[in-house]
Amino acid sequence: MRPFARADRVGGEIQKVLSDLLLRKIKDPRLKMVLISGVKMTSDLKLARVYYTATGREATKDDIMAGLKSASGYFKRSLAQQLNLRYIPALHFHHDDSFEYGDRIDRLLKSVQGEDERNY
Repeated sequence: MRPFARADRVGGEIQKVLSDLLLRKIKDPRLKMVLISGVKMTSDLKLARVYYTATGREATKDDIMAGLKSASGYFKRSLAQQLNLRYIPALHFHHDDSFEYGDRIDRLLKSVQGEDERNY
């Protein structure tokens, strides 16, 4: 058995290409601070769930989603040029809130730690 499924490898390549496009090619100000945090592919490689997060507070989630949808045609053309796939998957974008959740947990732990230090 192979250590990684083909869908995982293709998802990793799509993540690299999209991250590079966002960093170097896309000039949309709504997508200035967007990072691709992961890509999950279906086993038939027809659908890619692209998870993103925004590092800045300049644009709202709705603005970012609108920017990603407007650039999806460009993303698909670039993927077709760079990846040797029979079918280019449909891109569905999803906000990844795991970073905000982790930050919230970190702040809660620090506040509990601060309370413990004051009690001793």
